[in-house]
Amino acid sequence: MTQISLFDPLDPEMLENPYPRYMLLQKEHPIFWHEGIRSWVVTRYRDCREILLDHTTFAINWTPTGEEIPKSRQHLQSLDPPRQAPLRSLIMNSLHAQDLDGIAQRAREHIRRRFSDLSRRPSFNWMTEVASPVALSITADLLGVEAPDHDSYLEISESIALRMDASLRPENAERGDQARLRVNALADEWFAAEASAGLLKDVKANAARAQVPEHYIHNSVALMFNSSYGTIFATAGNAVLTLLEHPQALERLRDERLLSTGVHELVRFDGPVQGTSRVAVRATEIRGVTIEPGQLVMTALAAANRDPEQFPNPDELVLDRHPNRHLGFGWGTHACVGALVGQIAIRALIVCLLENPVPLRLAGKPVRRPTATVRCMSVLPVAFGE
Repeated sequence: MTQISLFDPLDPEMLENPYPRYMLLQKEHPIFWHEGIRSWVVTRYRDCREILLDHTTFAINWTPTGEEIPKSRQHLQSLDPPRQAPLRSLIMNSLHAQDLDGIAQRAREHIRRRFSDLSRRPSFNWMTEVASPVALSITADLLGVEAPDHDSYLEISESIALRMDASLRPENAERGDQARLRVNALADEWFAAEASAGLLKDVKANAARAQVPEHYIHNSVALMFNSSYGTIFATAGNAVLTLLEHPQALERLRDERLLSTGVHELVRFDGPVQGTSRVAVRATEIRGVTIEPGQLVMTALAAANRDPEQFPNPDELVLDRHPNRHLGFGWGTHACVGALVGQIAIRALIVCLLENPVPLRLAGKPVRRPTATVRCMSVLPVAFGE
């Protein structure tokens, strides 16, 4: 196995800007073994996409390899087809049954109020003052539940994001596992209460169709809540920083025809998910490299999204890029369940930024959160005004 020292996801330089390193890896090491995460790492778009689509070879459920999945982590994204299909259908049908236009309108109203309050401050942290409360408000609205306490949920979400890097930082595992239990407990409370509206009401009404034990459904709603919150939170930071660094792009988004393609391009350009892993359930080959059963394969989605074979001029922000089959929210049956709501939220933020009477500007040096799997800002100091 060839070990590559170029890839250290938590290196400060990679946290700041991983894309030059990804480009070098794509050219010289499109697949390599990383001892730290005990996994093969795949960086080319075609290979990543094929892995995500081939669940019969690359599974998300590790049970066939002999590893038991704890009950707290048994949910929609721990199942592979065909067993996953009824539960995914339940969640996604309930999602699409919601008044998404109404959610978008209420999101814009919430954002306008936030902007009005924040316009009087000399500066503020976009992540804690806008990204987090907006993500929490939209997600609670979608599910039809009361929003948890803002500060406590921000800590929960961060702990779960840190847990995703436990192969690199084992000390984060316990904190993340406890945070996941807290979200699961919230979901149990929501199921025990009367649901009058939202996705939760639909899920409860049709739960029998999922054909799985009850805790899978409860945990899947918890997953949906945290995925929606986390996707909106991280994307809101990355996308707004990108637009502040490309002010001409923000102006171009006044053309409503560019909003849809523009949001997808922002996710491709600097999306929230850096990678996702699968386990090989049978021997296979990628670019002449043999993958043994039981070995992990990490698809470097952020690298794939800058693959010049798939995306011409990959390091340029092209708002009308088409086609744009990016992997920013994953792909296939395990694509992020919070993706649609994330797109609604980013559209709402862009619309409100453009209609605000004074422009948003950087007011200090941004700081990245030290997480490898989820690319996210920790501090994004901004201000309204020239």
